[in-house]
Amino acid sequence: MSGASPGGEVAAGDADAVDGMRIGELARRTGVSPRSLRYYEQRGLLLSGRTPSGQRVYAEDAVERVGCLAALLRTGMSTASILEMLPCMTSPSRSTIRAAEETMLRERERLTTAMADLGAARDALDRLMEGHRSRQGVSA
Repeated sequence: MSGASPGGEVAAGDADAVDGMRIGELARRTGVSPRSLRYYEQRGLLLSGRTPSGQRVYAEDAVERVGCLAALLRTGMSTASILEMLPCMTSPSRSTIRAAEETMLRERERLTTAMADLGAARDALDRLMEGHRSRQGVSA
């Protein structure tokens, strides 16, 4: 489609914008709700153009972008961290790839810490449960 740019943006004044993919079609093709797609736009993760009547329209490459965003969000990454990685998606270079890798390493460390904290919480709960069972004379 002419006027389309990476990330699903369709230039607002583009004559083809009227023929772009509407939000419902993008939602259907990606399995992501229209509400989530609008949220991605609010956060700067996804771009769209508008028809003369104000409806959102997306370029074909928005399907791939949304799939990538959904995969990153499933890892527990914040939209702010994903936004830091966008240059790697739109203009890959050694520096943008390195920056994205640093962001992913930081997120991995955050997840590792969270997992350790959850494990400690589970262990503490196990001790409480065992103490309760002991006081009740019940074995596990």
